[in-house]
Amino acid sequence: MITTPVRSQELAINGGTPVRSTLLPYGRQSVDEADIHAVVDVLRSDWLTTGPKVAEFEEVFATRVGAAHAVSFSSGTAALHGAAFAAGLAAGDEAITTPLTFAATANCVLYQGAMPVFADVNGATLNISPEEISGKISSHTRAIFPVDYAGHPADLAAILEIAKQHGLIVIEDACHALGAEYGGLQVGSIADMTVFSFHPVKHITTGEGGMVTTNNPQFAETLRRFRNHGISSDARQRQSAGQWHYEMVLLGFNYRLPDIVCALGIQQMKKLDANLARRREIAAAYTKAFHEIPGVIPPCLRAEANPAWHLYPIRLDLATLKADRAQVFRALRAENIGVNVHYIPVHMHPYYREKFGYRGGEFPVAEDAYTRLISLPMFHGMTNGDVADVIEAVSKVVGHYHN
Repeated sequence: MITTPVRSQELAINGGTPVRSTLLPYGRQSVDEADIHAVVDVLRSDWLTTGPKVAEFEEVFATRVGAAHAVSFSSGTAALHGAAFAAGLAAGDEAITTPLTFAATANCVLYQGAMPVFADVNGATLNISPEEISGKISSHTRAIFPVDYAGHPADLAAILEIAKQHGLIVIEDACHALGAEYGGLQVGSIADMTVFSFHPVKHITTGEGGMVTTNNPQFAETLRRFRNHGISSDARQRQSAGQWHYEMVLLGFNYRLPDIVCALGIQQMKKLDANLARRREIAAAYTKAFHEIPGVIPPCLRAEANPAWHLYPIRLDLATLKADRAQVFRALRAENIGVNVHYIPVHMHPYYREKFGYRGGEFPVAEDAYTRLISLPMFHGMTNGDVADVIEAVSKVVGHYHN
């Protein structure tokens, strides 16, 4: 049971005692002795990269998400790039995605010489709006990149139906959503290609790393070649066959994920269910508490989705507060709550403004959400005391600024 103690209500930013004596980060990895031993075993083996642990990790991962194929990459960004390549995106093409995401989602389209086209988000879930997608489709559209914002699956049924009608490929950015479910299906088994990330703040980690899952064998083969310089075989395959000859069949990159970190990934996958369960417990405690705090809007959930809770983003009801998001953010930081903001809408970054002429106002729902969003600490290693501290700090700060 999570209980919140009563302490001084003077804000730390104004000289009061902070809720915590040390900073609680918004996200953090969990690594145990089994993880360390798995990595050490590989360091003592014959293969540090392109070896047996790569295929083992991919098989474990594909089985867990219910996909026919899983192809590992050196990062989630590299995995997005691989998926964009496998989809055939090229100069003159367009791909539709959300502005409320990390820049890598749109950048991978640019890497292929294609144009990212943004569609505004749903005001409740902050996932890309299918209605907005429909209004952005042109004769140049080749793909849709929905993002499972904060770990809440996008409206995949509607998006896949739109894609089917127009002959488009759906590449789901599920870097927040390992373990999430949509309509009773595992995220990773639904879209044409689904991309995951293993950054330290995610549900499992390999330090850096990513994965693309697909049920399409042609996509899988292209992905494997693309991550290996475009070469049609890898070193282990050639050694097993007792031959040296290899051929580069497409222009690829060195996006391989080494055996060292694949061994870590295999061990981390054993903890995934427990990690998800803990994140869902934390989210439930947050949601119950924040429904009782005026000025705080907890995340909205759709009935067909079971989120993975990579993030827990609240929105501030600024009309009821005598402070803006920046003031609330600084006050929570002063209480030693390591809040963050996810995300600056992609089109508002200087590169996109200067290159494509965005000025703000193009995507009002995403832009309004950005001014009110704060991501609270959310990671499976949090204790009940940590959760209580977050709830207390939010109540203390928002209560202070409430009209």
